[in-house]
Amino acid sequence: MSSKILLEARGVSKKFGGLTAVNTLDYTLMEGMIASIIGPNGAGKTTFFNVVTGFYIPTTGTVFFDGKPISGLKPHQLTRVGIGRTFQTIRLFNNLSALENVLVGMHHHLQSSWWEDILKPAKTRREELGAEYQARSLLEYVGLSGSEDEMAKSLPYGSQRRLEIARALATNPKLLLLDEPTAGMNPNETGEMTAFIRRLRDDLGLTILLIEHDMQVVMTISDKVTVLDYGQKISEGLPHEVQNDDRVIEAYLGKRALEVLRNGRK
Repeated sequence: MSSKILLEARGVSKKFGGLTAVNTLDYTLMEGMIASIIGPNGAGKTTFFNVVTGFYIPTTGTVFFDGKPISGLKPHQLTRVGIGRTFQTIRLFNNLSALENVLVGMHHHLQSSWWEDILKPAKTRREELGAEYQARSLLEYVGLSGSEDEMAKSLPYGSQRRLEIARALATNPKLLLLDEPTAGMNPNETGEMTAFIRRLRDDLGLTILLIEHDMQVVMTISDKVTVLDYGQKISEGLPHEVQNDDRVIEAYLGKRALEVLRNGRK
């Protein structure tokens, strides 16, 4: 793991009227790390993801990526600088094939102009063939070889999750944000996805930040775990440190459960 900070949030808040979804959050993510953000429902996890990826502009504070401020940039601009993501609710182009979905992810890397797309000179044809070859390779990498021509909406749920990751990989990211990547999966699928996420880091050198509710996944895969509650960071550290933090136990299980647990420790 590198000692370089890839992503940093300094004093980031996001307010919606009178609701503070993220409250003066400081956060750092080192290059090459797999890190998780956890917390009860409504803790501000996805709001923070949306700030990092340009869907929301922070009310206060600044986000830095690779040493440069990125707050205020649009999602497509952040894609160009190397931030890719998936969503809690799968967002594929349902009526496009698996191959076409991945090609959409490559669009901003292609050099051909609109008139070259119409006239198809040799340079454009070569570029299109190269993009298709890369898209097929990505589908094979995520385990969807043979599904290139299937409509996205026809794929099983787990395959749709992998297709969304393939499309994110097609943007050539340095940082990949995964919003609940194992949601809705059975234990076998969850285990396969957990191993796959680790392989993304090990094979491709990606830095990965995920939101995840499955604590087995979090504790198995994470180099660092950050816990949010009511938009604030209440704990951060190695998985076993966070798991045994009374503030985390109280946030998830309530004050009464924490008192019972403490009495049991005596």
